[in-house]
Amino acid sequence: MPLLSLPRPGAGASYFKAHGLGNDYLVFEEGDAWTLSEVAVSRVCDRYRGPGSDGIVLLLRDRSDGVFRLRMFNPDGSEFERSGNGLRVIASYLAVRGWVERCPFTVEVGGDRVSMTVHAVEGAVHDVSVGMGRASTGPAAVELDPSALDRDGRLLGPGGEALDVTPVRVGNPHVVVWRPDPDLRELRTIGPFVATHPAIPRGTNVQLARVVGPTACRALIWERGVGHTSASGTSSCAVGVAAVLKGWVAPGDVTVHLEGGDLQVRVEPDLDVTLRGPVEEIGEGRLAAAFVAGLGSLGV
Repeated sequence: MPLLSLPRPGAGASYFKAHGLGNDYLVFEEGDAWTLSEVAVSRVCDRYRGPGSDGIVLLLRDRSDGVFRLRMFNPDGSEFERSGNGLRVIASYLAVRGWVERCPFTVEVGGDRVSMTVHAVEGAVHDVSVGMGRASTGPAAVELDPSALDRDGRLLGPGGEALDVTPVRVGNPHVVVWRPDPDLRELRTIGPFVATHPAIPRGTNVQLARVVGPTACRALIWERGVGHTSASGTSSCAVGVAAVLKGWVAPGDVTVHLEGGDLQVRVEPDLDVTLRGPVEEIGEGRLAAAFVAGLGSLGV
């Protein structure tokens, strides 16, 4: 069932917070305290009027078959398919709860099943890998209207310049934009332009990237529903896949340098992808009763 057609779920008042290289998520368990309406999610993710985060991961009640089922929400209130950092954050939550150990376990998100492993814990930092599955590429992978591309497969940018783009789907859509020297000024212009391009009706995540070594890339990230962010797991996977697809990096291990730090992406010849990187536990909390009551007045 498409995400947009699913009823909005409810959550409890207690939350767990962790981040992957500065990209942070709140974990709630399914409950009856409040409903994750668009406006309520936006309020909870607000860094001044709520606990604040780059998104919410909801752990659903149904896990009778040993599979942990999730739903994920952006800070603008929209629901999305998956997040590599969000998945690693939920892994740290499950490890803290003692529900998983140092062996693979399965989660279900966006209609897909994903295998994860918590390899080690050092203090508050969890080393987590995620089997992201096989990536798909090309305009159809992100629902990009091919008529928007020129004969060389380039997309016209905000200033009319031709952008070298590689569309990639890693459970969610990405458009990798190859730039000679990506900077934040370019990101703030090109990022939102491509993310909301009319030729991509459902929107996309955007990366400004370049290859910086035989097994390394550098990237800046503009997330759909979030904006500029310091790190993204699925974005790193998309950059690794795009670099392999271009023939600029050989299949295998690729280090993706982000503003928040480095993530490791393994791209197999068939474009099957594994993501690995750290997650740091920040803490736990509980929404105040009056705050929860206020969320109820925001509507569904």
